[in-house]
Amino acid sequence: MADEQLRGQCPLAIGPTLAHAARLQRDRAYRDAHRQFFVEGVRNFVAAVDHGHTVDALLYSERLLTAPLARKLVRQLKRAGAPFARLTPEQFRSISRAERAAGVAAVLRQRIGPLANVAPGTWPCWVALSQVRAPGNLGTLVRTAAAVGAAGFILLGNGVDPFDPAVVRASMGALFGQTFVRASLAELRRWASQHQLMVVGASPDGALDYDQLRYPHPSLLVLGEERSGLTAEERALCHQLVRIPMVAGTDSLNLGVAGSLLMYAVARDPGE
Repeated sequence: MADEQLRGQCPLAIGPTLAHAARLQRDRAYRDAHRQFFVEGVRNFVAAVDHGHTVDALLYSERLLTAPLARKLVRQLKRAGAPFARLTPEQFRSISRAERAAGVAAVLRQRIGPLANVAPGTWPCWVALSQVRAPGNLGTLVRTAAAVGAAGFILLGNGVDPFDPAVVRASMGALFGQTFVRASLAELRRWASQHQLMVVGASPDGALDYDQLRYPHPSLLVLGEERSGLTAEERALCHQLVRIPMVAGTDSLNLGVAGSLLMYAVARDPGE
């Protein structure tokens, strides 16, 4: 069946769609106001669809898109009535940030909710943070969280944007299977107390090496900003501070590496 004959087709005006996609990538306030974000590439597109993310707009180029699975998903989404824009290679490249444009992208609905709507569950851990200086570090943490089976991320305040294009790229598709919630520090304190979670913070002056602590499942890991570390309020929330030992004179590890080490330590613990 030709594209033009697909049932429920919803073609989008190309000019406004390209402008919208471009602005979603560069303007966080715009992303948050529309509660949307932009993804491109076969891996991200397939992962988003597999995890049931709402596709508000589908953008593709027949000539650039060669991956059979992605082409199949494009056809399925169009038949289901997803709004779409069929682009020339030049039009697609105009909004692509990839080194080699794969010919498929999507505008997705942000999935982030309040802390009160989630339960700790039986996963190894949750990760809480309030600031991330380098978005790629958050993408690394998201990949590690997926690898160890962590529950997801509790974002304190509005400082962290999990839908930044750099985070999406660095997560390598892992972002779409993670849970994200926002909370204030007071809300997190009440939630952790209600569910009797052990709260562990990472700090160079921690009393124990990170791999010497027994971690119940789930634990709550609190990670500080790359340079300034945990705030005084975040430290006060923690039941235990742990350190990552390093050879004297070396710089501290970046947030992605440090947080990944902690997540693996929790995942390896029996959790009893």
